[in-house]
Amino acid sequence: MELDNNAHSVFLLHYHLILVVKYRRKVFDDKVSDRAKAIFEYIAPKYHITLMEWNHDQDHVHVLFRAHPKSEISKFINAYKSASSRLIKKEFPSIKTKLWKEYFWSQSFCLITAGGAPLSVIKQYIESQGEKE
Repeated sequence: MELDNNAHSVFLLHYHLILVVKYRRKVFDDKVSDRAKAIFEYIAPKYHITLMEWNHDQDHVHVLFRAHPKSEISKFINAYKSASSRLIKKEFPSIKTKLWKEYFWSQSFCLITAGGAPLSVIKQYIESQGEKE
């Protein structure tokens, strides 16, 4: 397992992000997904975020990424949603006909921490601290 680090800490923070198109409109194909991914990769380094995996269905995307403790993840997600919405609608004008008003992304998102040991293992490890062998 390769850990990330900075001057004062070592860390490994993985997140699984799911972004859904407003009203589950089916706008994603491989071309749109590739462009959305490129926008993600362009914005991510400014927030100390690294893309690890990307995939899509017709109405949502799944993203696995690594972050630093100083990453402002909610600000990054909002910046990404804003930029990608604007650019995708501009570069793929036919998508506008599938959307309701000008909305591209749903306001909500799903963000789940991922990786590492299962919670039960971590809990057991913490509970066993200080016990004599």
